[in-house]
Amino acid sequence: MTDARPYAAEQRGSRERGGGGGGAGAAGGMSGAEGAGRALAALLLAASVLSAALLAPGGSPTPDLEKKRRLELKMDQALLLIHNELPGTNLTVYWNFDRCYHCLLQVLVEVSQSRKPGEPSIEAVAVSTQHGSILQLNDTAEEKQVCRLEYKFGEFGNYSLLVKHTHDGVNEIACDLVVNEKPVDSNLPVIIAFLVGLVLIIVVSFLRFLLSLEDFHDWISKAINSQETDGLINSELGSPSRVGDPQPEAWRQLAAPLRLRCVDTFRGIALILMVFVNYGGGRYWYFKHASWNGLTVADLVFPWFVFIMGSSIFLSMTSILQRGCSKFRLLGKIAWRSFLLICIGIVIVNPNYCLGPLSWEKVRIPGVLQRLGSTYFVVAVLELLFAKPVPESCTSERSCFSLLDITSSWPQWLFVLMLEGVWLALTFFLPVPGCPTGYLGPGGLGDWGKYPNCTGGAASYIDRLLLGDHHLYQHPSSAVLYHTEVAYDPEGILGTINSIVMAFLGVQAGKILLYYKDHTKGILIRFAAWGCFLGFISVALTKASENEGFIPVNKNLWSVSYVTTLSSFAFFILLVLYPVVDVKGLWTGTPFFYPGMNSILVYVGHEVFANYFPFQWRLGDGQSHKEHLVQNTVATALWVLIAYGLYRKKVFWKI
Repeated sequence: MTDARPYAAEQRGSRERGGGGGGAGAAGGMSGAEGAGRALAALLLAASVLSAALLAPGGSPTPDLEKKRRLELKMDQALLLIHNELPGTNLTVYWNFDRCYHCLLQVLVEVSQSRKPGEPSIEAVAVSTQHGSILQLNDTAEEKQVCRLEYKFGEFGNYSLLVKHTHDGVNEIACDLVVNEKPVDSNLPVIIAFLVGLVLIIVVSFLRFLLSLEDFHDWISKAINSQETDGLINSELGSPSRVGDPQPEAWRQLAAPLRLRCVDTFRGIALILMVFVNYGGGRYWYFKHASWNGLTVADLVFPWFVFIMGSSIFLSMTSILQRGCSKFRLLGKIAWRSFLLICIGIVIVNPNYCLGPLSWEKVRIPGVLQRLGSTYFVVAVLELLFAKPVPESCTSERSCFSLLDITSSWPQWLFVLMLEGVWLALTFFLPVPGCPTGYLGPGGLGDWGKYPNCTGGAASYIDRLLLGDHHLYQHPSSAVLYHTEVAYDPEGILGTINSIVMAFLGVQAGKILLYYKDHTKGILIRFAAWGCFLGFISVALTKASENEGFIPVNKNLWSVSYVTTLSSFAFFILLVLYPVVDVKGLWTGTPFFYPGMNSILVYVGHEVFANYFPFQWRLGDGQSHKEHLVQNTVATALWVLIAYGLYRKKVFWKI
């Protein structure tokens, strides 16, 4: 009989057991829009510098131990010493992450038998700390399990696994895990960075509140003696290019078309998160894409960008048609813009300045901008073909709670539902050679290693058939946990169908904003209803689980549940942003509004200049989350400042 149990702290005095895993709108009162923008720039830069000064990894017992740990261990690793005190028994230690669903265990190390009583055989290995670990110890000769345990190791921690006979009987074996040296708190830099940002938001919000007070504002105005400031603040209509203040209601009513700041703010939030995770996100696992099923922060940003692109398509197209542009001419603009997006995307995803000339046979074809370009073309053409005049306003309370925004788009909805039917049919009924029909798994070690080359099922098969292996992404996220060896592209052909569906849900959000622009309550009710409805679909498809549902949430596949889940989040975000930003004017969307207004330039720029100073520099310790987080935060903040400067100069890159 075997026994795997934690080593009791009270029995080992000095040893202890434990797992080591561990802004706001700028004020417009002091100097109007310009002062708010300058204050924003200064505060962003100060926040980056302050974060760099404050971010620090957890403490270590002594400098010598820290130095030794750095020499032996890499980021997200811990040291595990396996003590085999069993005479005559060689051990094979198997390991894998607990997040690796239905995965084969991999050989970690083999430990020879104890030479003599009191002198255990010891092997030292590095184990990953990103997720919880499963350890299984087998008798090498008999392939018999000795013990099995699950544990979450902490970064740079030092642990011992003691395998020995219990005092109760020679046939019972105990596996005791003890902590020799405490791990560092690798999440401390993220917590500090979050607190710095939170303090910044509170300070700016407080200043904004003070400047809204008449007495305080008068005192500031007299102190700086700025007539220009008074003129800007007291102006009823103001300028549409003002920065910092929300657009006054009078200007919004006169403006045609109506440009909603919440849309640009939402786009900016998605874009800035995308820049941050693309730069590395401090090398934290939750700022990287999920290896297969499930969601991380990195999995949120691209679908949100697609969603809000759909809203922008409807709002901008309605505006252009109202100005008298012919549909044929607009179709040409749509085709040209889609073509440019695809071409720019192919250039960006195939860098060769460090690797030498790139072979045409290995050019990657799919990518983020390529997905955006093809999605934009389908959705925009669909809306153009069935475009109808937008009602001026709701004529009665009853009509405001009708389904006009849906019924007026029934041809588009019919087409989108047919597309979704195509995705379901191909995904679950297309025969894939060597793989089960309807396979949605990662392949590799998943499903107990039965289908190692079936990553993505039909989605991967279609891409290989139409594009070829060498034109796909060669380092998919599934390789991290599941050790897949086949190429798989998360921006492939089949997933584009669900990208179109998500963009059309964004179109629906745009129609709600425009159809019911005079009735805030009707807009909010619809946003809440859509968010709940899509969330309910997600729960039904996934059975409220990560891996056990009919169709799990999966970014690599762009599964239906992934689209409904992220669209549900998007509607709820708009439910908050619209009243706060556009109705009440409590927040101007700063600083996200500025990159949202120049999204293509920021995206292309951050990709092209990712390896250039000051967006990247040589780190003193490449195995430090702290230094990576500081570098990625500063680089992201710089793009926000660049977007703000371009906004002030009225420079916008449109294609």
